[in-house]
Amino acid sequence: MSTGLFGIGVSGLQAAQVGLTTTSHNVANVNTPGFNRQEVVQTTQVPLLTGSGFVGQGTTVDTIRRVFNDFLNRQVVTAQAQTSGLETFNAQISEINNLLADPNAGLSPALQDFFDGVQNVANDPGNLATRQALLGAGSELLGRFQLLDQRLGELRTGINQQIGTTVPQINSIAQQIAQANGNIALAESSNGQPANDLRDQRDQLVLQLNQLIGATVVQQGNSYTVLIGNGVPIVIGTNTQAIGVLNSPTDPGSALVGVVTAAGTVQIQASSLQGGSLGGMLAFRSQSLEPTENALGRIAIVLGSTFNAQHALGQDFNGALGGKFFNVPPPSVTPSANNTGTAQLSAAFSNVGALTTSDYLVTYTGANYVVTRLSDSTQQTFAALPATVDGVTLALAAGAPNAGDQFVLRPTVNGASGLSLAMTDPALFAAAAPIRTAAGAGNTGSAAISAGTVNMPPPPNANLQQTVTITFTSPATFNVTGTGTGNPAGVAYTPGATISFNGWSASISGAPATGDTFTISSNLNGISDNRNALLLAALQTQATIASGTATFQGAYGQLVSDVGTTTRQSDIALAAQQTFLDQSRQAQQSFSGVNLDEEAANLVRYQQAYQASARVIQIGTSLFQDLLQIFG
Repeated sequence: MSTGLFGIGVSGLQAAQVGLTTTSHNVANVNTPGFNRQEVVQTTQVPLLTGSGFVGQGTTVDTIRRVFNDFLNRQVVTAQAQTSGLETFNAQISEINNLLADPNAGLSPALQDFFDGVQNVANDPGNLATRQALLGAGSELLGRFQLLDQRLGELRTGINQQIGTTVPQINSIAQQIAQANGNIALAESSNGQPANDLRDQRDQLVLQLNQLIGATVVQQGNSYTVLIGNGVPIVIGTNTQAIGVLNSPTDPGSALVGVVTAAGTVQIQASSLQGGSLGGMLAFRSQSLEPTENALGRIAIVLGSTFNAQHALGQDFNGALGGKFFNVPPPSVTPSANNTGTAQLSAAFSNVGALTTSDYLVTYTGANYVVTRLSDSTQQTFAALPATVDGVTLALAAGAPNAGDQFVLRPTVNGASGLSLAMTDPALFAAAAPIRTAAGAGNTGSAAISAGTVNMPPPPNANLQQTVTITFTSPATFNVTGTGTGNPAGVAYTPGATISFNGWSASISGAPATGDTFTISSNLNGISDNRNALLLAALQTQATIASGTATFQGAYGQLVSDVGTTTRQSDIALAAQQTFLDQSRQAQQSFSGVNLDEEAANLVRYQQAYQASARVIQIGTSLFQDLLQIFG
């Protein structure tokens, strides 16, 4: 009896001691990140069969179980990846929003000042000081474009740097997870018991990994396989596959992520790397930064091109046709570094009003050129070049492509940084119109001729200098002389109808008399003429962007609105995701976390169990002494 009591008491002491140790371990790690509460699992020992039945032999500790819910843990890990991604995206988009929407540093005030300068010249075209002030306003406008583009470029550079520092951190954590896999396998192979603390540490590493990049964990036995992107394994058992940073084959200024192999680093599709700070950076660059750069560049290119076109229709202080006011950068076409052919593509603007804010991927299939608009994946196929897409004409400048060769067309990316002033002499500003119209001094009818305008595109200066005379042979017909391309006779007269020759257009209204004449000649004294300056100033309110749907200010306002809307949506999404993460953590902690009140109760319970088991041993000792006295 006493021997049985001793064994039962000892088993109780041992079980209570394990319980006290486990509870103390829980209490000590209440603030340890990733720690999951542990509990003792006890069962009875095999009872002894006697004539009186089965007699209990005490207890044994089967295992120390980690209180862990895989579903709740995965929920936290996924929520953490999404939250980290949104935090990174939100921080970056907020910077763009603050930059563009600044009432002083934004583009709107510089645009207004520039067109105010044009209007000032129109008000006083003979004043060289106002012309010089216009050139100064133009320089300020270009400086504002370049400042905004420079800030966006700094964000791009910052993203590249962050990618460069994040990738090694991902590799380091992957190596630690692989090492944890090995340690767990070694620890659990000796006795089959779970290595709870090592498993906690591994799960915490997975959580840290998801702060950097969204990762999927597949458990195989007691080992984790960790996947990123579209199933790219970076941890398999105790082995890792490193990822690295590489330059985009079509945009050396953009860092990409790839798998490091013996043959080099193979790119991972950026769109598949979602979640975590890395996913947030890549999403921000493709979804917000690049479209913003393109939208800003489009405004600069359309402004420069339309202003140049109208300026070329005017006459400067010296009597010459207007030259370029702005230097407009051409579209960017970059061949992939992986191309095997020798082809070089060039691009030129054919219709700046049709420009979009998208980039384009040009792929040669061996038979055709497939142009994909990257913003919406719309494709167009051309059997040969040149070909025109959204206001840009592509041409084969040199060499020959091989099947599979690719090129990236970025029509507007360099617009804001590359736009520059083409003139420094204020006398070269073409404020006047190069033609003048006049009615004959001896006219007897009531007809009058309009001031006339120069047609687009501008004709050679010699044509505009040719004097054209319109002579009415009757109130209903007229002859034209001096056109240089034939002299029409007996032309039917329609009051107010447009008459066009030699690159100009005018209209005659009213009732002419037979013999009345009207002349259109070169403007020999246009110093005080402001007709072209007025047309240039009117460009501010003309819808010249996005296929005639937006003005310069309207397009910039739409850009600010789009970025602001994205920022607001990001704020809302981040707040909601943070709430979900907090709720997921609370659910996990309510199941797996350490509750100090509960652990305090367990300490008392195990203490009492320990004391009771010690009392059993004491009673067994007393009974044994009594037996010795009886039989001694």
